[in-house]
Amino acid sequence: MSSPPLISVRDLTRTFAVRDGLSLRTLRAVAGVSFEVHRGEAVALVGESGSGKSTIARLLARLLPATGGEVHLDGRNVLASGAPSLGFRARVQMIFQDPFASLNPVHTVGYHLARPLRLHGKARGRAEVAGRITALLERVGLTPADEIARKHPHELSGGQRQRVAIARALAVDPDVILADEPTSMLDASIRIGVLNLMRDLKEQRGIAFLFITHDLASARYLAERTLVLYAGHVVEAGPSATLMSAPAHPYTQLLISALPDPHGAFTSELAAKGGAPRLIDPPPGCPFAARCPAVHDRCHRELPALAPISADRLVRCHLHAPAAQA
Repeated sequence: MSSPPLISVRDLTRTFAVRDGLSLRTLRAVAGVSFEVHRGEAVALVGESGSGKSTIARLLARLLPATGGEVHLDGRNVLASGAPSLGFRARVQMIFQDPFASLNPVHTVGYHLARPLRLHGKARGRAEVAGRITALLERVGLTPADEIARKHPHELSGGQRQRVAIARALAVDPDVILADEPTSMLDASIRIGVLNLMRDLKEQRGIAFLFITHDLASARYLAERTLVLYAGHVVEAGPSATLMSAPAHPYTQLLISALPDPHGAFTSELAAKGGAPRLIDPPPGCPFAARCPAVHDRCHRELPALAPISADRLVRCHLHAPAAQA
């Protein structure tokens, strides 16, 4: 895209100290991740559990401090300042995986929406707040709005609760929404409605989405670009449709070949070896080497660079390095 990115992430890193007996060891959750998100664009982060997806979202929301790297919002490094300001909280909102856990069960839907409106000065006075609540609920497809506003979270379905969570994020007119597995706990019939709602918000209001998901089909449906993560590293990045129809990294190939029916667009005879990656004091080389069906000696010695294989595709794999292609 020719316009400047709304969010630019550069070499974002997060490690945790883990106690092992009397000693402390280092767990590497996010390892030098870089990407950009433009206004009105959705970028998906996909990968198995433990790949670092949700940690990245929490770092961008500033719910966790970063160990290293930069996060630029409209060109300003927000990690260079102290505690996140109210203005930052208004611009960057987060939707969590479990809508029931993210809503206080003792309060009504109306309370959950009124609180950010008042806190951020988006509405003043009872009548104005009530009008904004009605508009927000109608925007996310929850009607009749006055009846929904009086309900408590336990009186709603899972899909309705997730729409309330989206409405709460929209209450402060955000530029960015970090959606952490927002559809994973929903039935398939409800999931598409939530995905369509997010797509409408992206296209009609220009909201940028960072969409974290295990579901590659949902990533392809919503996101223009997809980043594949493994053990805290981006191993492949590119346009969603191209990446999923012709994956280049062995890990991406395995992910897509495991889909029940990937429309026949891609099949693979690869089979993974071993178990989960080692995140605590990881060995040198490629993080996927121990499981990769195409591994060779260099993979155990050197971490491959995230390098371009075309104008809009990046892959972290020695199989695509110039030396390997020669």
